Amino acid sequence: MLRLLTKTAVSSPRYASRLTLNQGLLRLSSTYNIPKTQKGVIFYENNGPLHYKDIPVPTPKPNEILINVKYSGVCHTDLHAWQGDWPLPVKLPLVGGHEGAGIVVAKGSEVKNFEIGDLAGIKWLNGSCMSCELCETGHESNCEHADLSGYTHDGSFQQYATADAVQAARIPKGTNLAEVAPVLCAGITVYKALKDASLKAGQWVAISGAAGGLGSLAVQYAKAMGYRVLGIDGGPGKEELFNSLGGEVFIDFTKYKDPKEMINAIKEATKGGPQGVINVSVSEAAISMSTEYVRPTGTVVLVGLPAHSYVKSEIFSHVVKSINIKGSYVGNRADTREALDFFARGLIKSPIKIVGLSELPKVYDLMKNGKILGRYVVDTSK
Repeated sequence: MLRLLTKTAVSSPRYASRLTLNQGLLRLSSTYNIPKTQKGVIFYENNGPLHYKDIPVPTPKPNEILINVKYSGVCHTDLHAWQGDWPLPVKLPLVGGHEGAGIVVAKGSEVKNFEIGDLAGIKWLNGSCMSCELCETGHESNCEHADLSGYTHDGSFQQYATADAVQAARIPKGTNLAEVAPVLCAGITVYKALKDASLKAGQWVAISGAAGGLGSLAVQYAKAMGYRVLGIDGGPGKEELFNSLGGEVFIDFTKYKDPKEMINAIKEATKGGPQGVINVSVSEAAISMSTEYVRPTGTVVLVGLPAHSYVKSEIFSHVVKSINIKGSYVGNRADTREALDFFARGLIKSPIKIVGLSELPKVYDLMKNGKILGRYVVDTSK
């Protein structure tokens, strides 16, 4: 059974409507109707054309909500999905996107935690089985039955998208949906990575890729959590953005011809190397280099996923320095709630640029060429 949205339901929770039965669905009679088709960006093969076209509006299952997506962040994962970079095959055809923020306009009969008119977010983890050992212990994203938005499940690069109500993010009313969109993946992911680094307030953390979509949020979360932040990036405007976000030391990798010089500069700035490194860049060389400049007993956290890459750590130094290398995937429901709370308290600002959904191919081109500052967000109405 579905309950569908009225126009007045968005603006006021107090509304009355006459219920009518229509083709097996329970509908709220009103002047507002969920359309049968919508605008979205879809591709039919990896690296194939990105079609901005009319596609059907999905029907939520009993456990799902239907979200009228207003804005969606564009993540590097979306580029990987389109290019087919990873060993896990994508659903084809596919609507990408997994940072969607919007309004709940319909809900399945089993949904208890959302009401029509609530604000909700679409995350990378669209759903999991919730009954295996991993789900029971809070590692829902590692569930072997996980359903992934914009990968195995049509995502947020469309005006209406479905999400499992258990995993969908609850967004407080009055939230700026364009600004919160990147938090739904980039923010949650880097917040979880910082937790996985097991740092203490006052310790150094290096953010490799500090001025990108994930990095710009990682800098802010790290500052809010009480860490000292060293940023590594290169290119026009990167240092200025890093400094504006409250970073302490910036290392422009383009200024070092010899990697050993850069390693020494990082160690000197942090008086022995950072206790933690969050690798959100998609450079295999940068990731491996982090094992050299991390402080003894420190932790290197892998987040960015460059295609067909490996992290290399010289074994003697790895053992003698007693360093840790950890992979950190997206956060669980508790991480989501905590990450959104930082945003709600004004401690995290999303440095975004809004473009129309129809311009998504241009965003991918900028992303491939490393020319993005902060995060691009698409407006689904354009």
